[in-house]
Amino acid sequence: MKPPAPPYQCAPPYQCAPPYPCGRMRPIELSRRQLLRDAACGFGSVALAALAPRYSAAAEATHHRPRAKQVIFLYMDGGPGQMDTFDPKPLLEKEHRKPFAMKKEPTQFDSNGTTLASPWKFKQYGQSGLPISDLFPHLATQADRLCVVRSMTSDFSEHTSANYFLHTGLGLAGRPSMGAWITYGLGSECENLPGYVVINGGLTPPGGLETFASGFLPADFQASVFGTGQSPLANLRPPSSPAGGSSTRGNSVGIRRQLLAELDRASAAQLGSPGSLEAAIRNYEMAFAMQTAVPELVDFKDESAETLAAYGIDHAFKPTAIYARQCLLARRLIERGVRFVELTCPVTEGNDRWDQHRRLKKGHEDNARAVDQPIAALLEDLARRGMLDETLVVFAGEFGRTPFAQGVDGRDHNPFGFSIWMAGGGVAAGTAYGATDEYGYKAVENPLQMHDLHAMMLHLLGIDHRRLTFRFGGRDMRLTDVHGRIIPELLG
Repeated sequence: MKPPAPPYQCAPPYQCAPPYPCGRMRPIELSRRQLLRDAACGFGSVALAALAPRYSAAAEATHHRPRAKQVIFLYMDGGPGQMDTFDPKPLLEKEHRKPFAMKKEPTQFDSNGTTLASPWKFKQYGQSGLPISDLFPHLATQADRLCVVRSMTSDFSEHTSANYFLHTGLGLAGRPSMGAWITYGLGSECENLPGYVVINGGLTPPGGLETFASGFLPADFQASVFGTGQSPLANLRPPSSPAGGSSTRGNSVGIRRQLLAELDRASAAQLGSPGSLEAAIRNYEMAFAMQTAVPELVDFKDESAETLAAYGIDHAFKPTAIYARQCLLARRLIERGVRFVELTCPVTEGNDRWDQHRRLKKGHEDNARAVDQPIAALLEDLARRGMLDETLVVFAGEFGRTPFAQGVDGRDHNPFGFSIWMAGGGVAAGTAYGATDEYGYKAVENPLQMHDLHAMMLHLLGIDHRRLTFRFGGRDMRLTDVHGRIIPELLG
């Protein structure tokens, strides 16, 4: 191309790469979105508006009538022992400290000992007669609301991979978590709080924050991680203007926000509004809305003294007080329309999560003491407010534990058969499904995979897990991959 004549010739030091010596003549790449918008005097944008997909697949209707609208996921980090919680095994008492009679699979630390009975007794509770161990005296009062699955399995026996598998359906980092999938599929009913919130009690799971990430889904579907104090988010309060005013138009904060909005619009016009930029804009807008919503959310002054006491907000055992605040905050989030809330466990001094490779009795008792009263209060509170029927509560670790000892007084990891439970949201209350063998080692009756749990959660929310997809890497991806079954017996 012949260089343009003066006065359009670039003057040093501004030199354009040949054959375009003038900046005014540089080529501009057009995205398909931008071409449709600008072609034929912008008439193509009319078609584009109709064709452009919304990020939420729930722009359409759910696939069937939902039983639940929201999820509270109580993540029991480390893996509680099934034979110590919801799956009584009398044979373990009979053969306590004897050589374990079944073939042992390879274990994480290969320090296998003899058969180890549960240190806790089981009793039957409620009209259902559901057996629950003495670890959970408060939760036992809610037995008729629980749907216990005793035959859950995992493909992984190591924390990080099992954690990713539980949360994302794959044992590797990089996939969207179930919270991200659910908010992608259903959106949120709350405009000033995130659709997916993780309340961190102090223990970030092995695998880190990637456990809660959005993977290949747009970034605004990843979890927002809240703390448990009066200021659950960093930088929640906006900086004051020179005049000490609030962040409104006219002061320094308002001016900065206005400038950011103008820059975002200019970039979107030039780049054709790519998904990453749109997600960033939505995240900025959400962050601003949360400056008003979150302080009200975490202020419990409108809660009755009876409610605070029931949860254990002022409990003498600090981990119980922390988890009580998490559970009450979860209820308040759900009440405001947040779609998916996950709770991580608090730290109990001297213990490693629910991961008791030694000192099983102390570790499990401390961990259960931290969560037992708050969870029971949460279920009772949701039911009293008429919210439990539309809220699916899930209690699960990434795997279970061995029926034989690690060393003398611990248990190793066991992915071959373990217990979880669900409540509310249309599940079959007061029931137990599946079974492990007489030692509680392996699932032998109606074993469930993690994909089945995910499929059931989506089903209860009105979503066909086979139809909730996102195109990535040349194929339609989904939470359940090519697996997942609906289990009618789990439906109420």
